[in-house]
Amino acid sequence: MKSVTRPGGESGTGEESTRHHVLQELFSNGPATAAELAERLGVTPAAIRRHLGVLEAGGRIVERERPVRGRRGRGRPAKEYVLTDRGRSAFFQDYDTLALEALSALVEAAGPSAVVRVGERRHGEVEARYRQLRAEAPDADPVEALATVLGEEGYAAHVKEAPGGHQLCQYHCPVAHVAARYPQLCEAETSLFARLLGSRVQRIATIAHGDGVCTTNVPLDGVPIAGRAGPPAGGRGGAPTDHRSGTSTDHHNREAARA
Repeated sequence: MKSVTRPGGESGTGEESTRHHVLQELFSNGPATAAELAERLGVTPAAIRRHLGVLEAGGRIVERERPVRGRRGRGRPAKEYVLTDRGRSAFFQDYDTLALEALSALVEAAGPSAVVRVGERRHGEVEARYRQLRAEAPDADPVEALATVLGEEGYAAHVKEAPGGHQLCQYHCPVAHVAARYPQLCEAETSLFARLLGSRVQRIATIAHGDGVCTTNVPLDGVPIAGRAGPPAGGRGGAPTDHRSGTSTDHHNREAARA
């Protein structure tokens, strides 16, 4: 039987391969129901539930109630599956311990603000690539361009329409465990998005703080018209930037984003 190579160099056959594809689907496209996964992978509902049971027992996925967008109708709420930290770990080499030790030493030597500078430097390639794409296609949607660059960098990013704007969704965060201790990394990323889009943005959820997806709201009226210059770097001259890096504690904002 032909083997398949999985992230991390592991290989498997048959049912192990199907379970890897389930993880890959959740990694690339975010939370999904059993029915959605069965349809996408071309397997029966009974088979997909068996695979989901194995993955859940192994701590790689968890089942949760699907967030309701708008008014909830009658009937039982849908259940969806989302990757856990253990499930995500199959897709990247874990250098978290080393990174945490290095940042701890940096903070002791230079103070907490040094972490912000590290975060800003990390995103230098993202900024350079984004500006290249915008120069090549000035009429392209700027949020889509940013999602493309983030996808190339391994963030599995997609854009979703939302009332009054867009949601930039990142289904993977290579530094989630580190950012859980040092939220300055999330803040630096949020500031980057605001600067590149020339818009106020609002981070309403992060993988680092236990959410299934890093989600950033980008108001439609705050994004510069494609092909035109936006406000100066940092959003000066426009609406204020919201640099909240963790899950929003404002219930109204969260529900409005999901509506």
